[in-house]
Formats: sequence, C-alpha cells, structure tokens
Amino acid sequence: MKLRVQRIALQLQREMSDILQHHLKDPRIGFVTVTDVDVTNDLAYAKIYVSVMGTEEQKQESMRGLERAKGFIRSELGARMRLRVVPELQFRLDQSIDYSARIEHVLHEILPPDDTLKVERKGDDEDQ
Repeated sequence: MKLRVQRIALQLQREMSDILQHHLKDPRIGFVTVTDVDVTNDLAYAKIYVSVMGTEEQKQESMRGLERAKGFIRSELGARMRLRVVPELQFRLDQSIDYSARIEHVLHEILPPDDTLKVERKGDDEDQ
C-alpha cells in the first residue's frame, strides 16, 4: 500500500472514531470501536471495520444505525479532511475480538489449571 493511502487510512480511522464517539446521536449505535480502515489505492472506497459490544441483536442494530448515518459521516469527514472526493464508506463488523475470546475460552476448557503445570527442573531432587 502506498504511503499516502496508509496515511489517509490512519486519518480516516482517527476521524471516524471521533465522529462515532462525539457526534452521532442515533440510540441504535451502541459502544462501537473503529478497529481498522482499508482504503483502495484510488481512494474511492474505504472499508471501515468496527467492533461492537453487546448481543448479536445489538450488533446488528448498531450496524443498521451506521448504515443510516453514512451520509452524515461522509459529510463530516469531508469537512475535516482535505480530499477531493471523500471515499464511499463500507462498514464491516470486525469479529476478530469475539473470535479470540472464543479461542481463549476453549483453551481454558481443555488445558488444566496453571497450578498443575508445574515442571520440575533437572537437579531439583538431587542433594546439593
């Protein structure tokens, strides 16, 4: 990815986070965190990856709220950033946090507790 595109993606992520936290008033949008932004090389499209806390229903409601607010968000981004054309926004639900939590839960179920994993080092039983 070109350096300019990377810088724009990073700035988009910062601006999106601020807009979502301080400027959206839609009650459907819950606790949403922007986890990543991918911008096409021609800057026409930006995939905004978001993590949403809550139940599956709350996540879907938040995604619907973000879709409805897309026009407002683009206009805010246009006012904040110096771009000829503000990229078309595509919101994607980032499932990586949920996935890693599931993996951790499964590992805790199959591995014994930490206190049973004590390993004796060679020489610990020998007389000194």
